[in-house]
Amino acid sequence: MRKFLLYIALSLVALAMTALTSYATVPTGYYTGLTGKANGELKTALYNIIKNQTRASSSQTTNYTNLPSSFKKTDTYPGTTRYWDMYSNLEVSYAASGFKFGSYYNREHSFPKSWWGGADNIMAYSDINLLYPAEAAANQAKSNYPLAVVTGTHKFDNGVSVIGVSNNCGGAAYAFEPADEYKGDFARTYFYVVTCYQDLTWASKYMFMLQQNTYPTLQQWAIDLLLKWHRQDPVSQKELDRNDAVYTIQSNRNPFIDYPDLAEYIWGNKKGQAWPDQSSTPSGGNAVLITPPNKMTLDFGEVAVGYTQVAQLQFRGQDLTKALPIRISGLNASQFSIDGSVTSVAAAAINAEGGTWVTIKYTPTSVGTHQANIVITPTSDFSSDTEWRSGRTIPLRGQALAVPTLSKPTGLTATDVSSAGFTLTWDSITTETIDYYIVTLTKYMTDGTVQTEELPAEICSLTIDGMEGVKTASCTVQSLRLSIRSPKSDNIDVAIPASIDDIYVDDEQAPLVVESFDGFMRFRCSETHYGIRIYDVSGRLVCYLPQINDGDQLTLPLGLYLITSASHRTPVRAISR
Repeated sequence: MRKFLLYIALSLVALAMTALTSYATVPTGYYTGLTGKANGELKTALYNIIKNQTRASSSQTTNYTNLPSSFKKTDTYPGTTRYWDMYSNLEVSYAASGFKFGSYYNREHSFPKSWWGGADNIMAYSDINLLYPAEAAANQAKSNYPLAVVTGTHKFDNGVSVIGVSNNCGGAAYAFEPADEYKGDFARTYFYVVTCYQDLTWASKYMFMLQQNTYPTLQQWAIDLLLKWHRQDPVSQKELDRNDAVYTIQSNRNPFIDYPDLAEYIWGNKKGQAWPDQSSTPSGGNAVLITPPNKMTLDFGEVAVGYTQVAQLQFRGQDLTKALPIRISGLNASQFSIDGSVTSVAAAAINAEGGTWVTIKYTPTSVGTHQANIVITPTSDFSSDTEWRSGRTIPLRGQALAVPTLSKPTGLTATDVSSAGFTLTWDSITTETIDYYIVTLTKYMTDGTVQTEELPAEICSLTIDGMEGVKTASCTVQSLRLSIRSPKSDNIDVAIPASIDDIYVDDEQAPLVVESFDGFMRFRCSETHYGIRIYDVSGRLVCYLPQINDGDQLTLPLGLYLITSASHRTPVRAISR
């Protein structure tokens, strides 16, 4: 409610729309193909629609770099130059002198990137539907913890975001609880991610079924939590406007904002029922071009002279009988090109499920701002469509800069090293302009396997956790500017200490029993236990609870665990099944 009232106070437009339905004005034909489907089949039908994203670059690192600019369109308070931050009440204008994005805000993956392994070559890495501007301190504290209700000690609390202990968070050491006014926003974001990226294998097991690509994807406790937040915090005008803005940037939408009831049909109280025909469809058999959307702009952002950025522009529609002529025109048309010198897009390809793609390239030959347009010429298919009588124009934008020279960062010794993680710091050349840093983390596991991932950092410091099952870690750092990387720093090696070595037997200990059930464990004890530590069989700390009481329950991934408390130091064996 606070979120909605704040929007009203800042926007007369929002005030005029308070009586309108919370459903968005959905583009004609966008959700065609959902009618009659239910459960997992409905979820997969949505996946086949929303997985198609048009972006101004095929490079996800470039799209990630351009996020602060995109956030100005998707995440600002109406009529201001202040980012709308769902993680804090930070009041900083991005137009202020000396403002630097990484110093105040981070590009925050609301759905942690480590949950898919952190790869930066997939759309999720830079998908604006799941990325938000976030106060740097809140982003660091949130880490990769799952959503849950924080019931115990707070590790971080800025009045908007709370990170702390939860009784039900899938076995994570801590959980992230957003403010009430944003709980629905995050729930609908999570519904979007597990639908749009249902083909991925999640590295995290906190909120997911073991068979992750099998409907319903999420564990029941996670479904219950997200549905509760989805119902208690309905879609706001902020979300509707953001959904439309994202659509003009990457041509896909969050269906759980457009049609909130979809969550009920897939996971909730309407599960098993067939989705009714609610989507808008073309009338009278008239042709419709669904994407590229009207008012879209392909903004390639900043690009080094002589380098090429590539955009994949989706053409998807219905009932076209004639090819659509396309061309590039405008003052700087020579700086842009259509791959393959394509001059028209076939009607059959546009009408096909998933449409077809046209590749647009930006290869600047000189420093400066470049502008042109993709002109789509109307055909007689659209003779009755007033919007199409003059065709459709997609503006092209690009900012060409000189090729940067980047120096090798100097890595420093890791600090705050524990069995859970460590903090990495490095020195960089302050006179060089960079977009952000890339930390390459290599983990040498106790089972002999090796895992490597890349982690972005906004400043010369990064707290790395999730070191359960890791024997040693090795890191390198690179600075990045215009998708060009500096040389790697020297290796920063970190030995991860085992955390079960200090467990010992004490004859005077309070009784503690752990019962195993399908899907959860239950603690049985005659008195409150404090300082509960849960280890896996390799001796790594996987969960810490400040206290438990008789009857408390906990969900952990499948496996064997050893559990101790301050008053029961002999490990209790427990099985999660």
